[in-house]
Amino acid sequence: MRFVTDHGDITLTPQSLTIAGWTGRDRAAVQHHIDELAELGVAPPSQVPLFYRAAQSLLTQANTIQVVGAATSGEVEPLVLQHGGTVWLGLGSDHTDRDLETVSVAASKQACAKPVAHQLWALADVTSHLDDIRLSCEIFEQGEWILYQSGTLAQIQPIPDLIAGAGLQNGSVLLCGTLGAQGGVRPAQQYRMTLTDPVLDRQISLEYRVQTLPIIA
Repeated sequence: MRFVTDHGDITLTPQSLTIAGWTGRDRAAVQHHIDELAELGVAPPSQVPLFYRAAQSLLTQANTIQVVGAATSGEVEPLVLQHGGTVWLGLGSDHTDRDLETVSVAASKQACAKPVAHQLWALADVTSHLDDIRLSCEIFEQGEWILYQSGTLAQIQPIPDLIAGAGLQNGSVLLCGTLGAQGGVRPAQQYRMTLTDPVLDRQISLEYRVQTLPIIA
């Protein structure tokens, strides 16, 4: 994978992928969401937050991913990568199979590719204002772009805490959790995501399409 940074380009092969779940900073809201999903048959997490392991080969910078069946959806998430002694902040999508989620959350995350943006920021450059950084996701729905997710990193557990919980090592990639979906979680064929730094006036963007393959039984 290739990344552009303010400190030069990086080429690397990620060695591991961890996906943090249930990372909302408002614990009451997290519990409410757990209870809602339990009614749909999704098993509650064994702990909060929970760090799922997934294959690093799922990470992709392709502009199209292929999924099986129509019940998948993306989630905008901050991405943390450790490489060359530096911790970097980027943007990714934890694209997930929602049908499989009712059977196993871990398996649902393993079922789909994880699109990743091409740009990274040194975490040290934004540490002082991490909570001000904004996440946003739009989906293309009924012929127009619709705001799907929006909020700041203040709504997610502090990034340094998630790094510590995941035991980030050199070559590791961590997806740090997401925000609530406006209008409910649902599939889409196109996603447009951003990570915006209002203090340093810059933005990381990610856009991808979803190609749905038929379920053959």
